[in-house]
Amino acid sequence: MRRLVTVIALVSLLFAPQVASAHGSAPGTTHSYAPTDAVLANQERGFYHHTETHYRADGSGYVPLNVATLRGYRTQEDVTQILRVFYLEKFAGQDTLDPAYLDLVRADFRTIRAAGVKAIVRFAYAQPPGWPPTIPYGDAPVARVLKHIAQLTPVLRENADVIAVVQSGFVGLWGEGYYTDHFADPQDPSQVSDQNWADRRAVILALLKALPANRMIQVRTPYMKQRMLGVPTGAEGGLTADQAYDGTPVARTGHHNDCFLASPDDFGTYLSDPIELDKDFVAQDTNYVPEGGETCAVNPPRSEWDSAAAEMARLHFSYLNTDYNRDVLNSWGDNITIAKQKLGYRFALTQGTFTDATRPSGTVEVDLRIRNDGWAAPYNPRQVQLIFHGDKHSYRVTLPADPRRWGAGTTTTLDRQVCAPAEPGSYRLLLNIADAAPRLQSQGRMPGSTETYNSAYAIQLANTNTWQAATGYNDLGHTLTVTPERSGSCGNLPRPQPIH
Repeated sequence: MRRLVTVIALVSLLFAPQVASAHGSAPGTTHSYAPTDAVLANQERGFYHHTETHYRADGSGYVPLNVATLRGYRTQEDVTQILRVFYLEKFAGQDTLDPAYLDLVRADFRTIRAAGVKAIVRFAYAQPPGWPPTIPYGDAPVARVLKHIAQLTPVLRENADVIAVVQSGFVGLWGEGYYTDHFADPQDPSQVSDQNWADRRAVILALLKALPANRMIQVRTPYMKQRMLGVPTGAEGGLTADQAYDGTPVARTGHHNDCFLASPDDFGTYLSDPIELDKDFVAQDTNYVPEGGETCAVNPPRSEWDSAAAEMARLHFSYLNTDYNRDVLNSWGDNITIAKQKLGYRFALTQGTFTDATRPSGTVEVDLRIRNDGWAAPYNPRQVQLIFHGDKHSYRVTLPADPRRWGAGTTTTLDRQVCAPAEPGSYRLLLNIADAAPRLQSQGRMPGSTETYNSAYAIQLANTNTWQAATGYNDLGHTLTVTPERSGSCGNLPRPQPIH
């Protein structure tokens, strides 16, 4: 009889629901999650649309952004960012920016925010009227540039939430740092003196100072970063995990390549000998800083899909221009969808184990596996929030996690203990990977709550049947029961805060 009972017990174990416990205490249930191949409209990644505006000597040329157009990019094309180039033609010859001009820039940022997108920002003084360009090129001297950056600082800081990254700009035609009257020899722009480099360094340091510490800039070539910030080429010059996000100029300076795939050296983007040294440098650096740009010439076989995809993966591309060069992009055929999926980050849940039941204020165990199938990690900070969604009340608790370190091609395990809500009831568990800016966490409305949410700025996970479009939350498919017993104690664990 004892043997029969033992056999029955073993059979019961074999056919019981899959349960687990991350820490060996209260039992929990393990869930597996199905991936999706859908293109996701997540922020600070993917293709962008190019936009530019001007401000000429008579104050003409400024074309404001249109909210319906920007909103259409996001809702109809899954494009969540624009490049916004602000040309400062009038101010190349004067120290003071017009207040009316600053108001126009502020209005553009309000439009960007209202549309639920973000901007890659660049300031420049001139673009050529024809080709080849003629001298003078039309940019401004260093002292004037620094005065302009100081006047732009309040605008940039007020609107940093919808700024994805700022390209170093200001110097040379298009703000790309080459054809310049003041930062190189105008007759031979490849000749850059020590004083020219010191002036260029002053510009990028002023721009970094103008931005909040959690925002980055990008320079046009790897050598610009190496020379101005004193790091060598090759992988050894790139950022390490210990240096990443420490607030120093080297940790806040990334890369943009605006002639990607165009020639062996991308029309002068790579200057090392051999070229692979600069690529090794960028490949290491962009584990922790952004890389993006645009294609600019058909150059088979290098500009064809197999080569392009391998290089975007190697260099951790977060974004690419969808408007230029269309001949290059069209040559990729249906593979363009893969680029839309993989540019930047692409997070997918693979498995999650959660406590089934606990007392009020008891311990909840969470063990989540999240895979990054994209070519890069996020480069701006994010909050990772576990949401307890109840019939009457909902709560959130912020987990100690940094998605910027969820590297391309890796799986991250979030193995955490948190406090349960103090109120008994059933709570659906959800995950919110929210923008760090509080203003971008609150605009739409969650059912049963008076608090508002903005799902446009939350990260949608690449899984089926998890996304809640109204809130920006991802449903983890698990319900926690907080039993009506005497309250437990979760000590110093993170405690949920009510969502009002």
